[in-house]
Amino acid sequence: MTTILRPALVLLALMTLMTGLAYPLALTGIAQAAMPWRASGSLVEQEGRVVGSALIGQAFAAPEYLHPRPSAVDYDAAAAGASNFGPSAPALLEAVQNRAADWRRETGQKAVPLDAVTASASGLDPDISPENARGQAARIAAARGAETAEVLRILDQATTGPWLGLFGPAHVDVLGANRALDAALPRDAG
Repeated sequence: MTTILRPALVLLALMTLMTGLAYPLALTGIAQAAMPWRASGSLVEQEGRVVGSALIGQAFAAPEYLHPRPSAVDYDAAAAGASNFGPSAPALLEAVQNRAADWRRETGQKAVPLDAVTASASGLDPDISPENARGQAARIAAARGAETAEVLRILDQATTGPWLGLFGPAHVDVLGANRALDAALPRDAG
């Protein structure tokens, strides 16, 4: 029995060390050497303090900020996921109608961008559509005591086009745009 059990236990211990410790450590080391910013979570720092991540959306609710896409998980990265409601689920339809009414009230616009009322699959999308961003410009300008054209200029600078001009939609980095708004139009200026 020990002639069969001993090699099996040794192999189990060896494979556990290799696949549970050595392999993850090696991949972490390679990732840290090849792309340290991404391997560390793409954390965004300002004045030596972490203010967010380029990959994870966060809640901005103040009127002077660009608001992100709704989140089904309240922007909690540990609970990432969708609501899993079907397109005809009453709870989803009610949430979308309420968000659309809020959008129209806050922006004064009738047309509502889809990403302003629906959460992404992860609930953590850090980007919004240019239409969503531009629709919020008047509210941001009024809250900051600035011209709408200046806010639109900043939002346009924060807009990234499709990759290689072909792949994916244009999008606006919410955290980056809000940091640019704070730098160009400080909140206490208005």
